[in-house]
Amino acid sequence: MQAKKRYLTLFSAGACLILLFCFGGIQVPLSRRGPSRRDDHSLTGYHPGARWRRFPGSLQPFSSWEHDQSDDHNEHISPRQKRDANSGVYTGKRCRMDSCFDFSLCARNGFKVYVYPQQKGEKMSESYQNILSSIEGSRFYTPDPGQACLFVLSLDTLDRDQLSPQYVHNLKAKIQSLPLWNGGRNHIIFNLYSGTWPDYTEDLGFDIGLAMLAKASISTENFRPKFDVSIPLFSKDHPRTGGERGYMKHNTIPPFRKYMLVFKGKRYLTGIGSDTRNALYHVHNSDDVVLLTTCKHGKDWQKHKDARCDKDNMEYDKYDYREMLYNSTFCLVPRGRRLGSFRFLEALQAACVPVMLSNGWELPFSEIIDWNTAAVIGDERLLLQIPSTVRSIHQDQILSLRQQTQFLWEAYFNSVEKIVLTTLEIIQDRVLQHTSRSNLMWNSLPGGLFTLPQYSTYLGEFPFYYAKLGIKPYPKFTAIIHVVTPLVSQSQPVMKLLVAVAKSQYCAQVIVLWNCDKPLPAKHRWPPTSVPVIVIEGESKVISSRFLPYDTIPTDAVLSLDEDTVLSTTEVDFAFTVWQSFPDRIVGYPARSHFWDSNKERWGYTSKWTNDYSMVLTGAAIYHKYYHYLYTTYLPASLKTMVDQMSNCEDILMNFLVSSVSKLPPIKVTQKKQYKETMMGQSSRASRWADPDHFAQRQTCMNKFASWFGTMPLVHSQMRLDPVLFKDQVSILRKKYRDIERL
Repeated sequence: MQAKKRYLTLFSAGACLILLFCFGGIQVPLSRRGPSRRDDHSLTGYHPGARWRRFPGSLQPFSSWEHDQSDDHNEHISPRQKRDANSGVYTGKRCRMDSCFDFSLCARNGFKVYVYPQQKGEKMSESYQNILSSIEGSRFYTPDPGQACLFVLSLDTLDRDQLSPQYVHNLKAKIQSLPLWNGGRNHIIFNLYSGTWPDYTEDLGFDIGLAMLAKASISTENFRPKFDVSIPLFSKDHPRTGGERGYMKHNTIPPFRKYMLVFKGKRYLTGIGSDTRNALYHVHNSDDVVLLTTCKHGKDWQKHKDARCDKDNMEYDKYDYREMLYNSTFCLVPRGRRLGSFRFLEALQAACVPVMLSNGWELPFSEIIDWNTAAVIGDERLLLQIPSTVRSIHQDQILSLRQQTQFLWEAYFNSVEKIVLTTLEIIQDRVLQHTSRSNLMWNSLPGGLFTLPQYSTYLGEFPFYYAKLGIKPYPKFTAIIHVVTPLVSQSQPVMKLLVAVAKSQYCAQVIVLWNCDKPLPAKHRWPPTSVPVIVIEGESKVISSRFLPYDTIPTDAVLSLDEDTVLSTTEVDFAFTVWQSFPDRIVGYPARSHFWDSNKERWGYTSKWTNDYSMVLTGAAIYHKYYHYLYTTYLPASLKTMVDQMSNCEDILMNFLVSSVSKLPPIKVTQKKQYKETMMGQSSRASRWADPDHFAQRQTCMNKFASWFGTMPLVHSQMRLDPVLFKDQVSILRKKYRDIERL
């Protein structure tokens, strides 16, 4: 009897448990070991669940990010609204490159981008016009849709807030009527603002189909890894090209500023995005943590103001935002109505380390940028822990974070053009996976836009990574002598130059680039040398052909020479020795400078001998052969055509390019000023230096080049490198480069 009672009791308890489970009284936790969306992130240092940098003493999130998305983000959105919004925007929510992208369109002509012609009568914002202009001015652009791999709409999709004056109506019907739309396949849609008051969902108001989305303020929930691209929110005043440099001019040790942490912005009393900003006053101490908010925004703000508004507004008006920004070590970047904020780019430019407080925001270009090296990824629920967390970061780490903000700002964010080109380069890396960039290429100088993997996928082939890899460039150079006059005698300057260069212990071979209208001379006309001499007929006889990436260049270093250059073997040896220590720069003899002419309001070019310089002309200079590839593939055809038509300025253009990449000046060696035969009294009418228009053309070139680069990349320098004991009062026998003093 006792046994029957025990069995009956167990049976009743089991039945109760089953009923509780069926009606939701007991919830079984899901396993966290299965694959998740976070696994798609290529960067091991960043994922949506890692909200804090892993500094000692920092607190871990209370729960995984799956709970954050439902609890924090969408508390003001009903399940039905959320479902309808997501289904309206992301029909292809499971899209990835292998399922929704037609790679065959890229196989024929490579990665080319087509922009639809603008339809008559359609309004377009200045920001979207800047995006389209950046694409049309890039090397990816093609006017032929039959050659295109990627398509961009001419319909303005940037602002999809129905209350905005920039909102384009009937966009769904207009897009569906496009003959090349094809359900959105191989299309990319740019968007900065989506949704509207009060919920600000990510609804664009039309079905993007299979199109990729380059979107600001995109959530990790709706972001499709390795398919969409998260871009930063930028203002309408963001420059199209060029862009300002970062404000960190020198490394301050220790790297602390007047304020530890600052923020100044709107406070939302109700609605989405209000919780975090409403709580900032708990952390504000009016000393080194200054977090200011104001209720004074919107037409009827006084109707909704709370007890703190008047005090907050008074405190808000006491501080200048720019002064705070440039004098703070950390800048708080809380979410607004949407996940992204203008504060993000402002903090990057000011070298103020961003402290992100926007749970669920897929950070800009998260596919390629390791944000843990440039920002502190916070959690909105741990707001009160922020001051202690940032104070615990060591000053060495702070300096590293600040330096990285400057690199990322200048490499990818300081202009609309760079934001657009970074987006396109990311997609190109997906399409051409066998030649995609590595994490190091994206996250270290000079950045992914200047490190083209089509040249090589091995870091040791680039001049920027020798120190990181612990290797040195190949210890020999290839000389390229640019010849434009026919051979008439054995005493011509080019003959003397060829012999002197070939005698160098570092010379691997000499290439004579024959750009003369006369036929190639016979082999016996060239002087005998101990190294190979290869004569190449210039392509189309244009001056830019001297910078083509010839396969016959086996060395890392290129010694570029004009035919009437006068250099001794010792001078060549010394210049190459210096270059080995500075492989990412131009090293050579003839120096020139630029200046701003305030009267004419334009850039000027000068060859006067002054105490500084910003260019070393390629008539007698050494540089890495990678710059040949960049010159040929990166620069637009318009600039190269201009140079070829004038047969001038190619050396200036190369200096612009190298300084734009390295952010450093070239290096002049020795005090030698005259380096051409024509400068030393033995004039030749064939020399372009005798052309009276030569100097005027170079002034024009300076301004044309600066216009295309969007800024002046040249950097002045007062450094000149001479041999040890150069002109010291010691025995000449103690000097290695003794012949230089006799010249």
